[in-house]
Amino acid sequence: MKKNQTLWGYFFLTPQLIGLLAFSLIPLGFALVLSFMNWDGFGAKTFASLNNFIGQFQNPVFWKALRNTALYTILFVPVGITISLLLAIMLNNIKGKEIYRVFYFMPVVTSSVSVGVIWMWILNGDFGILNQALAAIGIQGPLWLTDTRWVMISIAMLSIWWQVGYNMVIFLAGLQGVSKSYYEAAQIDGASKIQQFRHITLPLISPTTFFVSIMAIIGSFQVFDQAFVMTNGGPAKASYTLVYHIYETAFINFRMGESSAAAMILFVIILIFTLIQFKFSDRWVHYES
Repeated sequence: MKKNQTLWGYFFLTPQLIGLLAFSLIPLGFALVLSFMNWDGFGAKTFASLNNFIGQFQNPVFWKALRNTALYTILFVPVGITISLLLAIMLNNIKGKEIYRVFYFMPVVTSSVSVGVIWMWILNGDFGILNQALAAIGIQGPLWLTDTRWVMISIAMLSIWWQVGYNMVIFLAGLQGVSKSYYEAAQIDGASKIQQFRHITLPLISPTTFFVSIMAIIGSFQVFDQAFVMTNGGPAKASYTLVYHIYETAFINFRMGESSAAAMILFVIILIFTLIQFKFSDRWVHYES
């Protein structure tokens, strides 16, 4: 019976393992090999050694994309996590939180193209809803998507609205796992709400915060859909991100080897940031014993 259960377990795991192999591991290995090749996607492949990687580091467009992606990460991650946590705290102890949770989560399941098109209308500098609202209170709104100073802020603002519900639900689950006895003991000792939040809530949901921050940073470095739909990387490549650079190099310029090299560099950057977070997590992540 135990042997049969093991076989059935492997049977149900097989489709997922095949998908992981076919759509993740094999493409990753192929991209790694291709990063050392010259290939236009049609002809013969030739060995390029490290030239593709050297070419990326010498390419000013690559550094432009890296700076834009870093700026987006700086804007998106801390603000998005903070808003998600505040919303989760607000919904944690109110009636009908299930309904609010559905409404806040609805943008997450909306396609990126639909979200991008809607926000193109909202952020239109001439007749957008946002600028009309600002004009009603006497503020001249900027050209959100055509001004190099505002375009990455606009994309980050859209992304925060789009993904805040996902992180909020995760934080809400973490908050519901905190025992009320801690707060009752703190109230007996005369702790204020701010002190309870600082000394009870934040430490006890630190594992949740750790998970959310890792996923947010990984996702921020992979931003593509918003820039592709709303700005095509413009104006003047002000919203040109690393993944957009990988896409353009491969499918517009047909330099598959250079594109794969850029993808491997992005992979290493994400890996380094993730390892750094794990390295310092012992200092601020606390698990209940």
